[in-house]
Amino acid sequence: MAVTLNVEERATRPRALRNKLRHEGKIPGVVYGYEIESTPISIDARDFSKLLRENGTNTVFTMSLNGKKVNTLLHQTQTDTFTRQLTHVEFLSVNMTEETEVETDIVLVGEAAGVKAGGVLTQTLYQATVSATPDKLPESIEVDVANLEIGQALYVSDLAKNDDYKVITDPEEQIVSIQEAQEIPEEEPAEGTEAEPEVIGESENEGE
Repeated sequence: MAVTLNVEERATRPRALRNKLRHEGKIPGVVYGYEIESTPISIDARDFSKLLRENGTNTVFTMSLNGKKVNTLLHQTQTDTFTRQLTHVEFLSVNMTEETEVETDIVLVGEAAGVKAGGVLTQTLYQATVSATPDKLPESIEVDVANLEIGQALYVSDLAKNDDYKVITDPEEQIVSIQEAQEIPEEEPAEGTEAEPEVIGESENEGE
């Protein structure tokens, strides 16, 4: 799915210009890649955050640059360490007929039978690499764990096949497992080991 993203071309210097843009509620960024020269841009922070919430990070963002429609994927972001606000974004122009590889989230769904029986569920893989044309990239892959029992696990090889994309991650990578809950033994108070007091008495040979 593609969504329209309004962008403005911007100057790259001076550096203070980028700070000015951020104060105005805009995010400086750059677009490069397929059939396009590297182009500095700015986008409205609020509008972009709304698009991300509604469509996800693997969405195709269509923008207009120099009168030309450009299809892009969000390639990289930078955030402020303290505020966690986006401070810079990079978009990669893509060919809509060629496959590309991206990371997509793995989302567990359902309540595992093993958990109902008292087991502990552990997820060890949270993202998988997939390959697809830009318009078929999944935002996430759902993994149904409802039938997973204690002592069982699911691997990448267990993921359902999908005609839209291909999973590139190693098939032997474990995604989730259920183990028996480990009981923590209660510590017993240590028994007293005080030494008996020495009795000072008469010597057997005393008085001889």
